Amino acid sequence: ALTEFTTLYSEALAEDGVVGSSFRFIHNNEVIGKAFYGLANREENRPVDEDTIFHWASITKTFCGIAIMQLRDRGLLTLDDPITKYIPELRQVHNPFGSMDDITIRHLMTHTAGFRGATWPWKTQPWHPHEPLHFSQLVAMFPYTQIMFEPGSKWSYSNPAIIFLGRVIEILTTDDWETYIDKNIFKPLEMHRSYFDHTPYFLKKYKSQSYWIDKDGNYIPADPDVNTGITVANGGLKCPLDDFVKYLNFLMGDPQKQERYDFVLKRSTLDEMWTPFIENSYDPRAEIKGMMGLTFFLQERNGVRLVWHSGGQNAYASYFFVHPESKTAY
Repeated sequence: ALTEFTTLYSEALAEDGVVGSSFRFIHNNEVIGKAFYGLANREENRPVDEDTIFHWASITKTFCGIAIMQLRDRGLLTLDDPITKYIPELRQVHNPFGSMDDITIRHLMTHTAGFRGATWPWKTQPWHPHEPLHFSQLVAMFPYTQIMFEPGSKWSYSNPAIIFLGRVIEILTTDDWETYIDKNIFKPLEMHRSYFDHTPYFLKKYKSQSYWIDKDGNYIPADPDVNTGITVANGGLKCPLDDFVKYLNFLMGDPQKQERYDFVLKRSTLDEMWTPFIENSYDPRAEIKGMMGLTFFLQERNGVRLVWHSGGQNAYASYFFVHPESKTAY
């Protein structure tokens, strides 16, 4: 099966013009399959290998969700708290469906709050920042922002919703969001080469370079080390796959490390995050309907329950899927 997969994997990547990629398959906390494809950097002719660092984009949102549940389990918040309890400036947003005080942390975690999808839809010039760097820039746009549908009535993917969750973490802990995640998730899971935004000097030689393809088929290097700014809780994660395997092992659980894993988050709380809340589907024609949990996507395929998330930003694309019952993941 691994041979069949790697053949399909390489053919599909070549067809799509992907420069470089890497894959891991995990069973019972062991990597039992891996694959490498192409180059980490075209200019350096450097191949993808075990140490290559990728940008994980929106998969970062799952770390934000876990951090919120840590604070919930520690008694610092409830999922039914109104978001205005922590960010009162949100009362400036136009809500034709009622009071902004009715929008809860749970709405934000399930993408049902009614906020728009894009963080910064007003970028019109190439010199504009990739994303707003400061929360004050986002607050300045609140009076020009509206709630798009009645909160809780449907699902619609929203980057601002997760930014607000990241802000709650900073307010309650007084740590920067990146610092909190490093202290409370990365370090206990021994993800020592995981970081956000700008690459530390000692890791630069492992960082992959992403590329856009123009209409003539030319490869154009993307921003080599994009700063996700205030949107870091949405998509600033960078790490090699071997570090990400440690995260997947935590999600699957390991009897040898369960005490440490429980320090990060209890199994019962992860199960709560993986409880279907509302149906979602990017494509209404899709045969397999997805469900939304608490920041994690859920899917059932041929009776198999899958927990997953994807990420796409700055010419990177990433995915992970976990099957908790068989303790397998990729």
